[in-house]
Amino acid sequence: MSSLSVPPPKCLQKPLVVPHRYMFGPGPSNVPQRILEAGANPVIGHMHPEIFEIMNDIKSGIQYMFQTQNNMTLAVSGTGHTAMECAIFNTVEPGESVLSAVNGIWGERAADMAERIGARVNTIVAPPGGFFTNAEIEQALSKYRPVVFFLAHGESSTGVLHPLDGIGQLCHKYNCLFLVDSVASMGGAPLYMDQHGIDILYTGSQKVLNAPPGTAPISFSERACQKIFNRRMKPVSFFLDLSWLANYWGCDGKPSRVYHHTGPVTAFYSLRESLAVLVEEGLENSWERHEKVAEYFHAGLENMGLKLFVKEKKARLPTVTTIVAPHGYDWKEITTYIMKTHNLEISGGLGPSVGMVLRVGLMGCNSSKASVDMVLMALKDALKHCHKSKV
Repeated sequence: MSSLSVPPPKCLQKPLVVPHRYMFGPGPSNVPQRILEAGANPVIGHMHPEIFEIMNDIKSGIQYMFQTQNNMTLAVSGTGHTAMECAIFNTVEPGESVLSAVNGIWGERAADMAERIGARVNTIVAPPGGFFTNAEIEQALSKYRPVVFFLAHGESSTGVLHPLDGIGQLCHKYNCLFLVDSVASMGGAPLYMDQHGIDILYTGSQKVLNAPPGTAPISFSERACQKIFNRRMKPVSFFLDLSWLANYWGCDGKPSRVYHHTGPVTAFYSLRESLAVLVEEGLENSWERHEKVAEYFHAGLENMGLKLFVKEKKARLPTVTTIVAPHGYDWKEITTYIMKTHNLEISGGLGPSVGMVLRVGLMGCNSSKASVDMVLMALKDALKHCHKSKV
């Protein structure tokens, strides 16, 4: 008679079945076969020299993608949220001032993270679909004197691509580090870390890079490193402590690497391959392709009578398009119908944009006119078959 009180679950005695879907939401995006196959390579030790070589390749790829010379460049083991916490936890100490630009959910979350470690957090707020002028940013920097200013370059909850020119210089004028979230924009819109004066920049693996979720490229400037490595207290997180991560990624100049955590080795394979794909296409070619496909999509939406949520063309994120939720329809019914009928994911709003928009992501391999045609056809079908109120 078995001594086990919990029997073997029957669900795990069946084979794993995962459907193929067209992933045209704000992420994750579809993963090309080449990247899937890279992740299926044999698992080896996270401290083996071959892994360190792969990590060095990843570092070089991130420096190219970010357009930075920063030595302190690596990939955090986790999603974009992990990189956001890594940036904030390492640069901010309790009682210090942080300023977050809130024009969607990511500014809200950065403020939340900073509050949790005892920072004095202030925000500047723009309505969903809006962005900030440099004059507004400078006024807030002068008033609050933060040690870190957070800004989302690609605000995926509202579809805004925030202009960056001049903001880094303003931050440095007020002795402030410029922290930028590029999870939704990196690889799909022009961004030059060093030229833009960005001190901490991060992204995620699952958007334009088309790798599985789970790794998050991040880079720190010399100014950021001086602040981080002259802290009074250790960072609140051991897992995200940059002094440990810097050693694991070979960024600290020390002759040997010391065990910190077990890196996700198969995720490193996938990330390296996704960066290789980007290098082969060329960064500028990728930017241009995403811009042209977005313009083609936006024209198709307007021809259908649908309205784009972000009014200013220059501020539209080319990777994630926000569409004003069609009047009289239940947006959930539209997304559910499209998933059920066309096996295609698009999503509703997030955070401040809930109920206001439909969001369509066309990133990396999904950024093509063929993908646009599929989405437009699915939307037309949904608007024809979903219930429309008489109000």
